[in-house]
Amino acid sequence: MTTPPRVAVDDRVPAPAGSVLAIRGGRPLRGRVDVKGAKNLATKAMVATLLGETASTLRDVPDLSDVAVVRSLLEVHGVTVTEGDEPGSLVLDPSEVESAHYEEIDAHAGASRIPILFCGPLLHRLGQAFIPDLGGCRIGDRPIDFHLDALRKFGAVVEKQPSGIRLSAPNGLKGANIHLPYPSVGATEQVLLTAVRAQGVTELRNAAIEPEIMDLIAVLQKMGAIISYEPNRVILIEGVETLRGYDHRAIFDRNEAASWACAALATDGEIFVAGAKQQEMLTFLNVFRKAGGWFDVQEDGILFRREGELKPVIVETDVHPGFMTDWQQPLIVALTQAKGRSIVHETVYENRFGFTQALVKMGADIEVYPHGLQDGPRRVPRRELEQAAVITGPTPLHAADIVVPDLRGGYSHVIAALAAEGESQVSGVDILSRGYEKFLDKLSALGADFDVVR
Repeated sequence: MTTPPRVAVDDRVPAPAGSVLAIRGGRPLRGRVDVKGAKNLATKAMVATLLGETASTLRDVPDLSDVAVVRSLLEVHGVTVTEGDEPGSLVLDPSEVESAHYEEIDAHAGASRIPILFCGPLLHRLGQAFIPDLGGCRIGDRPIDFHLDALRKFGAVVEKQPSGIRLSAPNGLKGANIHLPYPSVGATEQVLLTAVRAQGVTELRNAAIEPEIMDLIAVLQKMGAIISYEPNRVILIEGVETLRGYDHRAIFDRNEAASWACAALATDGEIFVAGAKQQEMLTFLNVFRKAGGWFDVQEDGILFRREGELKPVIVETDVHPGFMTDWQQPLIVALTQAKGRSIVHETVYENRFGFTQALVKMGADIEVYPHGLQDGPRRVPRRELEQAAVITGPTPLHAADIVVPDLRGGYSHVIAALAAEGESQVSGVDILSRGYEKFLDKLSALGADFDVVR
């Protein structure tokens, strides 16, 4: 099938802060959306520039609030950030890096959890770092103990203060043997960003191996780092004395790509996601097909649509190469229209089914089991924190007034409103700017019927 024509999008109209959308549903989403670099890589690659002695160029940087936060934090520390030679590229020059007052860091960090990843690079550069109280989406505890424990093993001194956490490295940082109790993406990034300039060799076991992690390793290797990875989640890093800048194009955002695919499924539409690639989405594509979806992998993206009646599926979220936790929320919206009983086991975060309350309000039949389900065969080992959601369908969705709870749940609420009959009021959609570039413009390009109320 041919690719749908590109629809012009006005990129000057962001979702206003605190905005409320009046969404009139029942209309399939059709057209094309373009996905840029993954925010989960772009923000970390921006932090990595602190490690280099020369300027770096990062390409396909998405225009997101999280990226803006990292940019402002870098600028507070003396990094010069300018627009590059093509749209969506940034040039980051760390030659004048300096210490920043904790009040400045706190003010610019906002609700972001990214300051924790500044620690290793700043300890190498300045001998000290500061972490304010950390925020993020309210989807369960996301302790920084893994980060702090790893930094201590490198030789960092951690001091807890009323305003946050201050770290220092009076004797420099040295390579360490680290075994993560869980393959945490953030902790793996922390180790990589710290180990590349630590003295000696670092061995990281039980590491996360997400595509964004592999792309960060590629960035660091371009800078002069020596990193290898072995089977069974083992990464070896040989520390080097100096690193240079890089020129890198960020990996595409597979979370956004999967979100739009689920939107096509939920609204019985057809969406071409330009920039999406098959290899990084293999697990998602298998589930998408099992649920009744159809896709066509093309050279410049993937076309998604529904093929006949939606079917129930059983999904277990897991770290890569498993089914991502960020994929289950928009999928659940589509599964409300599948004939039969679907089950989603959430094993990564302990509080990620809160968004289903709004779907039930809209007519969905969803029962959440806060301690998971004991019966049935499992591929992913049970975790104490896991929950399960049982979705029975199909159930027609009707309009409702909804308050966005978090990034992925909020996107799912918008898609549910677009699939429902009647006019819904969805408030708090400004949070979507953390992970979806030009979100309202893309909805308009796909034919969504909505107004910004305020």
